[in-house]
Amino acid sequence: MKIMFVCHGNICRSPMAEFIFKDIVKRAGRAGDFLASSAATSTEEIGNPIYPPARRELLRQGIPFTEREAVQIRRSDYDKYDLFVVMDSNNYRNLMRIFGEDKLGKIKRMMDYTSRGGDVADPWYTGNFAATYLDISEACLGLFDSLK
Repeated sequence: MKIMFVCHGNICRSPMAEFIFKDIVKRAGRAGDFLASSAATSTEEIGNPIYPPARRELLRQGIPFTEREAVQIRRSDYDKYDLFVVMDSNNYRNLMRIFGEDKLGKIKRMMDYTSRGGDVADPWYTGNFAATYLDISEACLGLFDSLK
């Protein structure tokens, strides 16, 4: 299954989700069953690396990651992926604008894979990368459980 995690700039939440999910499936012995990636709905951070505080939180939590540059999602990605997991309601609206529609029901909200729902805390504004990590890790576990 091909999954793309989506946020506004692709430097904080979506790359965190990408690497947390990759770690979960690897630990479960299922890495070969999934392709996880991430992208932005905006062009603001294209080419930039993972934001340093997000990197530090991944390191603090023991989540392996690779160097990467922010990329923007493209309309053509709709046919290349099975699932798009957005971090918040704004990302959902922006992704619908890019895709035009979601005929196959491929777009889901990250926190819908938790009992809480809502939006993933945005550390760009809160500065609380630990809270964002907790939201994303809980949701990634719920996502993985839903795909077993």
